[in-house]
Parts: sequence; C-alpha cells; structure tokens
Amino acid sequence: MIDRIVVINDISVPKGGATALALLSAQMLGARGRAVTVLTGDAGRNPDLTARGIEVVGLGQDRLLASSTVTAMANGLYNRAAGEHVAAWIRAHDTPGTVYHLHGWSQILSPAIFAALRPVSARLVLSAHDFFLACPNGSFALLRSGAICPHVPMSVPCITTNCDRRRYAHKLWRVARHAVMTHHYRRLDPPPILAIHARMRPFLMRAGLPGDTIRTLPNPVSPWTRERIVAEANREVLFVGRLEDTKGVDLAAAACRAAGVPLRVIGDGVLRAMLERDYPEVQVMGQQPPAVIADHARRARALVMPSRYPEPFGLVAAEALWSGLPVIAAETAFLTQDIVAAGAGMAVDPRDVAGFADVLRRTAGDSAGVRAMSVAAFGNTPSIALSPDIWVDRLEAVYRERLEISRQKDSPVA
Repeated sequence: MIDRIVVINDISVPKGGATALALLSAQMLGARGRAVTVLTGDAGRNPDLTARGIEVVGLGQDRLLASSTVTAMANGLYNRAAGEHVAAWIRAHDTPGTVYHLHGWSQILSPAIFAALRPVSARLVLSAHDFFLACPNGSFALLRSGAICPHVPMSVPCITTNCDRRRYAHKLWRVARHAVMTHHYRRLDPPPILAIHARMRPFLMRAGLPGDTIRTLPNPVSPWTRERIVAEANREVLFVGRLEDTKGVDLAAAACRAAGVPLRVIGDGVLRAMLERDYPEVQVMGQQPPAVIADHARRARALVMPSRYPEPFGLVAAEALWSGLPVIAAETAFLTQDIVAAGAGMAVDPRDVAGFADVLRRTAGDSAGVRAMSVAAFGNTPSIALSPDIWVDRLEAVYRERLEISRQKDSPVA
C-alpha cells in the first residue's frame, strides 16, 4: 500500500513543461486521495497546491542563473543545503510505504539530490524530461549549431567538444557536474527511468544507463479545444512557450516576417523585450491561462515549434495536434517524425530562416492542404500522448511495483 508520494522538483511554480507535469502529477494524485508531499528547491509558494491539501516543503533558494557566478558554480556542482533539505525530510517522515519521484534537479537541487535519496533508492522513480541524466549539457546537441551530438557522454571526444552555448569553460563545468552526478547515481538501487518519448531510449543507453530500467511514458495531454479548429479559415501563426533562445521564438518571428504572415506569441521570458522592440508586428501576449490560449488557438492556422535543439517531446505541439491545429516543428524534435507520418504538419530547419519562411508562405496559400493536416491532426495522433487519467494510472502502477520490489528485498529469506 502506498502511504505517501513525494514529488521532488527544483521549483514549485510552472515555468516550463517539466515542472508543469511534476505539479500536475501532485495535483491529480492528491485528487485521488493520495497523501502527497512536494519537495522543492525554491520557496515552495504555490497556492494551487496548498489549496488542494498538498504539503509543499521548500528550501528557499533561487535557480542557478539568479545567483552569483561563484555561488551558482559551487551549488550547481553539489548543493549541500539542498541535499540536507531532502535528507532531513526523509529522516523525519519516511515510511516503508513512501515512494519518491524525482523530476527536475539541475537548477537548484544539484547532484546532491542523488546522495540524499540513496537510503530510499529502492523506492525511487526518475523522470527523464530531458537528458541531464545522460549528457553533460542535457540535450545531446552541439548547442552552437543545433546538430545532434554523435559522441558517447564523458568520452574524450565528448569532453573535448565545445558544445556549450556560452564558452568551453562552462562545458568543462558541466562535465564536472556530470561526473559528480554519475558518482552518486551509480550508488543507487537502479530506479526506473520514465522517458517521455521512445526515441530517448538509445540516447540514455549511450551513456550507460541500464536499458531494462528505461520505460516510455508519454506525457499527458489535454487538448485546447474538444472540437477541431477550422485552421484552414485562419491566418495567424501561433507560438506558445518560453521566450528564450532554446525555444526559437526569434527564429519564428524572423521567418514570419519574411513570409509576410502574422505571428501571435503566448509566453514570457528573456526574449520578450527583444521581440517587442525588433518585431513590433508580432502580437506578444505574455503568459496566459489555458482558456485564453484556447481562444487564440481557434484563430490560428498552424502552431510553430522552432526549437533550436532536440526537443524530447513538446507538450504544446501535442495540445495543438489534439485540437486539430497543424504543427510546423523543428526537424530535430522527437515528435516531428510522428507529426509528419500522421500527415498533421511539416518539418523545418528553424535556423534556415529562408526555408522556414517558404514553408510558412506555402501554408498560408494552401487552404486545402491546411484542412487535410488539421483533420489528420485531430484524428490521427492519439498515440503520441496519454490522457491525464491514464498517465496517472500508469504512474501509480510504477509506484506500486516499486514498493512491491522494495518489500521483497526487505523480507527475510525463508
């Protein structure tokens, strides 16, 4: 029997898909009557969780980029306070029926989280929302070009390749952090790794993670609309996501300008000021609740997901597809093959602005083609994701299995 589920994540307020999913799991498990605690590295101030009776225990620290360089470098390698934060909770509250689920750790919690979780690793589950368990830069990509990395993580070619966005010294810091993480990870009772797309598996195994621990658990999706968006009747291109370099919103703005098509952007981040200054024709809406996103989606012809680096899933793409909105996605995104195979959208190299613009221009002038993609998106893409209820069913099944294995190990030998 499950006594309590402990959800562990760097932050307690959604700023991206991974955190949103971690918190969604806590909310849905709580709604099913489970006792849930959320352990976070930030202050843990999330009224949506506490209003649902979910215990939130925060460390009170900021993400690495909000700290001084010296503090960020030290805490990023091994945040002793974060490790003790989690270890202290375990010492005070752990029971044989408590399950731990680690989501994000690279922004605050650091590799210290793996040392803290070692005493309960037989009841631990990991989610791979990205590649930080396997790759020093977390993406298996050469971040300056966006090309997929061919190297074995932590091999000599990996260490000597300058794949960091900033500078090689920062890559070496990432290598050091990965070495610390690996040191502590190898001391765990190997936990199941829940990968959000099947194509993640060979990348994770390239780093030496045991193949029998890797399971595919697609993300949960709730469509923006229950009826098909009549995309062929619309003109706007829609972008939904964080306004930062990795998501390529600036590439979408440049391509839409070149194609002469209107772009609406929903989201916030460091590139917002640049967008508003350099692309005044773009409608920048900031962060919006799901109901407002749905209203804008109903007026869109296509969603763009122009990520600069390989995107393991792309939650907004799935939300758009299930609403009947065609998706134009980066060719390196893992969902893109599924999208193209379903006839529900197109692949682009978002760094090739001219080529990207040509696809947008053709989409703007081909209403019959857009209708065909919209119908295919609405009807042919159910397998790319799970409904939230089925997703939580599968999470609970993994938790029960983990507890059963733990109990068998603890049972005296007959």
